[in-house]
Amino acid sequence: MGFTGNELATPEMFRHVYKGISKEELERKVNELLASWGYKLKGGESGQVIFEKGSRTKRILLGAMAKYFKISVCTTVTGPDELKCEVRSQSTGFSGGLIGINQMKTEIRNLFMAFQNL
Repeated sequence: MGFTGNELATPEMFRHVYKGISKEELERKVNELLASWGYKLKGGESGQVIFEKGSRTKRILLGAMAKYFKISVCTTVTGPDELKCEVRSQSTGFSGGLIGINQMKTEIRNLFMAFQNL
């Protein structure tokens, strides 16, 4: 089945609810989606992982001209046949100034839409 609805959304994070899919299958789809967007797995445990896209050093040196995004993805089983997947920004975008902050908010909005199609 997959995505059934959104439970919570702010400019920095969102939480989607999924049904009819296993935790392992959802995590695999998340990894594939984020890899196709250029994100690299940076660490974490099963259920809560960190992904990065771009270079933090370049972002500090070049500001908004260099892209850098860091997100955490937390997948939890909340009931029989129900999962929640929370995606949260781990970088504020401040190093890119106002443009960087808006880039981070736009990235979260785009991920919000993409995660509905998992």
